[in-house]
Amino acid sequence: MEIFDAVMVGAALVLGGYAFVFRFLRRLNDWYYAGRRRNDAFRLPPGDMGWPFLGAMPSFLSSVRSHPDSFLSRLVSRHGATGMYRTHLFGSPTIIVCTPDTCRKVLTDEDRFKLGYPTSTIALTGRRSLHSISDADHKRIRRLTTAPITGHDALSSYVTLIQHMAVSLLDEWSSVKAPVELLCELRKFAFAVITSIFVGSDVNYIDLGMFENLYADLNRGMKSLAINLPGFAFHKALKARQKLTKQLQSLLEQKRTTIKGKTKKDMMDMLMEARDEDGWQLEDEDIADLLLVFLLAGHESSAHAIMWALIYLTQHPESFEKAKKEQEEITGRRPSSQKGLNLMEIKQMEYLSKVIDEVLRRTTISFANFRQAKVDVNMNGYTIPKGWKVLVWYRGIHMDPENYVNPEEFDPSRWDNFKGKAGSFLPFGLGSRHCPGSELAKLEVAIFLHHFLLSYRMERMNEECPLVYLPIPRPSDNCLARIVKVE
Repeated sequence: MEIFDAVMVGAALVLGGYAFVFRFLRRLNDWYYAGRRRNDAFRLPPGDMGWPFLGAMPSFLSSVRSHPDSFLSRLVSRHGATGMYRTHLFGSPTIIVCTPDTCRKVLTDEDRFKLGYPTSTIALTGRRSLHSISDADHKRIRRLTTAPITGHDALSSYVTLIQHMAVSLLDEWSSVKAPVELLCELRKFAFAVITSIFVGSDVNYIDLGMFENLYADLNRGMKSLAINLPGFAFHKALKARQKLTKQLQSLLEQKRTTIKGKTKKDMMDMLMEARDEDGWQLEDEDIADLLLVFLLAGHESSAHAIMWALIYLTQHPESFEKAKKEQEEITGRRPSSQKGLNLMEIKQMEYLSKVIDEVLRRTTISFANFRQAKVDVNMNGYTIPKGWKVLVWYRGIHMDPENYVNPEEFDPSRWDNFKGKAGSFLPFGLGSRHCPGSELAKLEVAIFLHHFLLSYRMERMNEECPLVYLPIPRPSDNCLARIVKVE
C-alpha cells in the first residue's frame, strides 16, 4: 500500500506540475503582449495570445481543418460578441475585426492602417507587387492598370475569348465518359484565360502546364510559416517564385523586340507602354511582380467560384431552373445575326448576378485580409497597438446571422432588394486596395455558367465527401464529377 500511495502521490505531483507549466506558458504570451501594457487608457480587446513563439497558430490550423468558422466562434463563445479579439497569428500579435462597420473602417483608413500581409506573402509576391508597395505607388499603378483590366472596352474584348474556351471545355468534358476532377480542370481553364488576356499571342511561348504547377506550389506557401528549409511549403514556394519570375522576365525581353510591329496589343504590352500624366512608367520588376500576382489571383479565385457555383446550383434545382430560364430568355431576344454573348447581355443577367454574389458570400474564397496599425488606434472602446497586425475576418461577416439570415443556406433570393450594412459584403475587399480584377473574375464566372445552364448538368461522384478549407475551401476530391450534355 505504501508503494501504491507513493506512486499515486508522484503521479499527482507530475500532473500538477504539468498543469502549472501548461498554464504558465499559456499565460506568458498573454502577459508579454497584453498584461504589461494594460491600463485604463490602453484597453486591448479580449482574446487569447496562445503559446510563446507559436501563438494561436496550432489552434487556428486545427480548427480550420475541421470547419473554417470554428476558430472565430470559439473566441466569440469565450469572450462574447465584442467584434474585436486579440490573438497571435502568422508570427505577429494580431487584432481580429469581424463586424461590418469595424472592417469598413480598417479597410478604408489609409492614414492609420497599412498593408500587413505575413512575411511569407510579401517574400513570395515580390518587392514591387500590390501586396508590398506604398500607398502612393499603389494609386499610381492602379491608375495605369484599371482601364486595361476592368474598363468597359477591355471587358467587352474578353467576352469572345472566354466564351470560346468555356464552350470548348464543356464540350470536351461531356464527350469524356470517365468523371473528371472539375477543380483541377477549371484551374487549367482559368489559367489559360488569364494568361491569354495578359500575354496574348505570346502565350504559345509559355509552358502552361509547368506554370500551373509552379503556381500551385507558390499558392501553398503564401500564408505558411516563412521557414526556408527543405520540406517546408515556404521553401518550395520560393523556388517556384524564382522560376516564374525568370520566365516572366524572359518573356518581357522577348516582347520588347516585337511590340512595335503589333496592331493588337495584350495586357502585358499595355503595361510596358503605359505612362501616367507625369511620364512615369512601370519598370520590368514592377511588371513581373504585378503579373505574378495577377496570374495567381486571376485563376485561383475564378476556378473556385465556378466550381462552387456548379455545386450549389446542382444542389438547388429551383435556383438552377430559375437561372436557366433567365439565360434562355436572353438568348431568345438575340438577333439571328449575333453569334454568342456580348457584354450588354451579361449585364442583363440579374438573377445569375445574385447567384454569383451568393456563391462569393457563402464560400468566401479569401477568409481574411491583412492590415497593420501605423499608430495606436482607438476603436470601439479598444486599442489596436501600433505595429500589431489587423485581420479583417471576411468569413466572420459573411457567416454572421446578424448580417445574413440563415447564413449557412445557399439562397440567391436573399439579394432581392438587399440593403445590407456598409462593409457587410466584402468578397473582393474595400477601399483603394479593392481587388483590381473583381469585374473580370465575375465576367468569367458568368460566361461559363451561361453555357453550362443552357446545355449541361453535373453528376457528382462523391456528394458527401469531406471538405478541405486551406488554403481555399474545396471538396477533398476536387469535385469529381461528370458533365452531361442535355439535348
